[in-house]
Amino acid sequence: MGYIPQEATKIDVAGATVDFYKLQKNGESTYYFDTSKCGPPEPMVNAMAGLRLIKGTSDKLVMINHKTPGGLFAKLQDDIVHEMENIDGGLVKVTFSSNNSASSSSNLNDVSH
Repeated sequence: MGYIPQEATKIDVAGATVDFYKLQKNGESTYYFDTSKCGPPEPMVNAMAGLRLIKGTSDKLVMINHKTPGGLFAKLQDDIVHEMENIDGGLVKVTFSSNNSASSSSNLNDVSH
């Protein structure tokens, strides 16, 4: 699993093409998925599936990808915020969270790139 905590539990996510994992700590959930070995459109498809899990919650979504998902970022409005970190092997780790005071809403069903 690499960048996904060992104590995380595998879960089913509607529309996902890779494995998703959930780690619950202190009443908050963090969901993880790794698309670092996937080509388009899989990173976008899986990110949108994961973002539907956290939208409107205090939960987080962590994406491990082979590059910065610029096409995904362009689709997001201010209701989804992200932090990006470069990690070993030239990969990126993006942590998404929901901004519940946002003035606009992302279309999480638009997986075209």
